Amino acid sequence: MFDILVKGGTLPDGTVADIGITGDRIAAVGRLGAEAGRVIDASGDLVSPPFVDPHFHMDATLSYGLPRVNASGTLLEGISLWGELREIATVEEMVGRAVRYCDWAVSRGLLAIRTHVDTTPDHLRGVEAMLEVKRRVAPYLDLQLVAFPQDGLYRAPNGRENLIRALDMGCDVVGGIPHFERTMQEGADSVRDLARIAAERGLMLDIHCDETDDPMSRHVETMAAEVTRHGLGARAAGSHLTSMHSMDNYYVSKLLPLIAESGMTAIPNPLINITLQGRHDTFPKRRGLTRVKEMQAMGITIGWGQDCVLDPWYSLGTADMLDVAFMGLHVAQMTHPAEMARCFTMVTEHNAAIMGLAGYGLRPGATASLVVLDAGTPTEALRLRPDRLCVIAKGRVVSEQARNDARLGLPGRPATVRRRHP
Repeated sequence: MFDILVKGGTLPDGTVADIGITGDRIAAVGRLGAEAGRVIDASGDLVSPPFVDPHFHMDATLSYGLPRVNASGTLLEGISLWGELREIATVEEMVGRAVRYCDWAVSRGLLAIRTHVDTTPDHLRGVEAMLEVKRRVAPYLDLQLVAFPQDGLYRAPNGRENLIRALDMGCDVVGGIPHFERTMQEGADSVRDLARIAAERGLMLDIHCDETDDPMSRHVETMAAEVTRHGLGARAAGSHLTSMHSMDNYYVSKLLPLIAESGMTAIPNPLINITLQGRHDTFPKRRGLTRVKEMQAMGITIGWGQDCVLDPWYSLGTADMLDVAFMGLHVAQMTHPAEMARCFTMVTEHNAAIMGLAGYGLRPGATASLVVLDAGTPTEALRLRPDRLCVIAKGRVVSEQARNDARLGLPGRPATVRRRHP
């Protein structure tokens, strides 16, 4: 007898199966027909492993309008506004905003998040706050903290020292922002330094790399070389990589094999990349999304990231990774059925691989975390961004929503009920 039985759901590969859960683990998958303490009828519904976000800024989330609105909509004004806010935000305020966001995320089936935590200020209140958030949400959400020197590892007065302090306090991942250093040389040097720190400490590496429209910002080349040198492989991720949108095609033809050879992964953030980039253009206006399909063709693992929700950089957001994938498939022109299905995998399995999540998936022995969606297939889920009927985290039902059926009664025609759009 299972504690929970999710019955008759359709898995992302099209298989119809029951999922039996005992404790915090998936005990069995198949045609089970067994008894359970609780049965969840998922007939006709898509049952997916949880959504995963490998790139977010939780210390700033839900702060839109503080200290004021980003009038220009640019990355640099957002950084400037955040520089003011981080000096007045209290630990309690940041914890409160972040926990509210995590609750919102859970309701959308988002159960693992990697968040970059600004380590620039000497007070490190953001790190203190996010460590507390990680402790509070641990029973239902996996939170990875990146020690992120927002103002530069070398450019900020105590940038390197504070990053090391943050890692010693308990941050999980080494972060960086080489294109924000004073010179290209210092940016390249910071990448070498950060890769060495990650290798020596046995940590993962996630660098905001070339988040600019400047085609000469080529720190990803240095990053790939250092990832290869230190054998970091898939433990390293290059986030954004927006300059690749503007690079010369011949140079990219050299660059992509180097990235593939290194084994590093990539995290574009479509909602934010297309909003912040190209602000200095008239027409044609660039949108800054990196070369997703070209990298995938080289075997490079890529996942979609959310990046921001209601903060100094972005005035929208829903904590829904299907919104992120929906935008990504449009901007990357991934509209073939196989490509759309891949976009769903990017916000589930690929993102889980980027974060190195243990026990992820819908298989016996995996962590009992999953989401039941009011959709039949991954492609339909992307099209509709449907209700999350049930979210299970580590063996516990943490969110439920009644099916939002609609009754349509037209003159001269009987009332009909449609679970989903035709």
